[in-house]
Amino acid sequence: MILSDFIDFNPKRSLEKGVAAPFVEMADLQESERDITQIGNRVFSGGGSKFSNGDTLFARITPCLENGKTAKACGLPKDTVGHGSTEFIVMAAKDRSIDEDFVYYLARLPEFRMFAKSRMEGTSGRQRVSWQALADFEISDIDEPRRKQIGEILASLDNRITALRGVNKTLDEMARTLFKDWFVDFGPVRAKIAGNRPPHLSVDVAALFPDTFDQQKIPSGWKSVPLDQIADFLNGLALQKHPGTGVDDLPVIKIAELRSGINANSGRASTSIPQKYVVHDGDIIFSWSGSLVQKIWAGGRGALNQHLFKVTSEHYPKWLHYYWVDYHLPAFQAIAASKATTMGHIQRHHLTEAKAIIGDDAVMQMADSLIAPIFGQIVANATECRTLALLRDCLIPKLYSGEWTPSDATDAVGDVA
Repeated sequence: MILSDFIDFNPKRSLEKGVAAPFVEMADLQESERDITQIGNRVFSGGGSKFSNGDTLFARITPCLENGKTAKACGLPKDTVGHGSTEFIVMAAKDRSIDEDFVYYLARLPEFRMFAKSRMEGTSGRQRVSWQALADFEISDIDEPRRKQIGEILASLDNRITALRGVNKTLDEMARTLFKDWFVDFGPVRAKIAGNRPPHLSVDVAALFPDTFDQQKIPSGWKSVPLDQIADFLNGLALQKHPGTGVDDLPVIKIAELRSGINANSGRASTSIPQKYVVHDGDIIFSWSGSLVQKIWAGGRGALNQHLFKVTSEHYPKWLHYYWVDYHLPAFQAIAASKATTMGHIQRHHLTEAKAIIGDDAVMQMADSLIAPIFGQIVANATECRTLALLRDCLIPKLYSGEWTPSDATDAVGDVA
């Protein structure tokens, strides 16, 4: 069967010119995730792609196609049409009740992506594939009940990933709120100065906080220290000097991988690099040039490239330097943006000039007992998301080729879900 048997390519969608409507740009598509990161709003000019909830958005231009930018549209108001980049091919199931998910995961099938890549045309660096070329792709005959099963099984994994990411967002908000209240706003201290009991704290916990500020205007007995004294900021290597050997190579983690994860186009480095430059799940990575982002890494072992810091501490908990870097991140981003270069950055002295407030031992121990378990769960959930994504990507070719039955896949999913 060919795709045009059950897929409408770039179907007609009604959208009034000059009227604002939900908009998705290429940057809103992640390279290994189903869901769109954000949906904006923009006046429809009459051009570009148009889509509805359930449609698959397939990037048709290099390097986005090769990197795997593909998403399933969701989150639009009911019966609303959205629009987006001219570089999307919209793939809509003719029978949504049967093939909506099946179409999306077919767009992630490695053979399909190789087929699309082989039919790209145009000048180097701006090559594209047409929807007409994709429509000719053939797959084995799969009856409707089995297509529906395949879509549901794979979607269950992405649904679990989405749920875990939602949990992590809530956990992060909890930890961030406590950190900000105690160490930035000094909420418990200000409450005691005002003669009140700090809200939401037991008598014993409230007693840990002072009821005065010192001359530096921080809680008495606490200290203000440079950011680079609560953590070590290890700059990555110029990994082009440590090329892979083809045996157990490490994927290179650059700014692009920090944002979107490791993909087939990520570089490879030799495992002979010093171990301190090897990144593991749970490590904190901070890019100090370009767009400046910080992330809890959960993409598996990799090699730390230059322009990235691996942030560690022998004396303070991981959450403390993570949230203090995050607190200073807007200021760091403004510094980088002010640089008259193509790639703004911060320098070491900016880390020294940024201050972190540290409580006394009793307060730090209490904070760690509350925040560390939350932070640990965030890392565990992020790692589980990667495991689920790897399983999903392994199942797609097995299910579409018939090597595995839906029953086989259900057993595999049941072992990890």
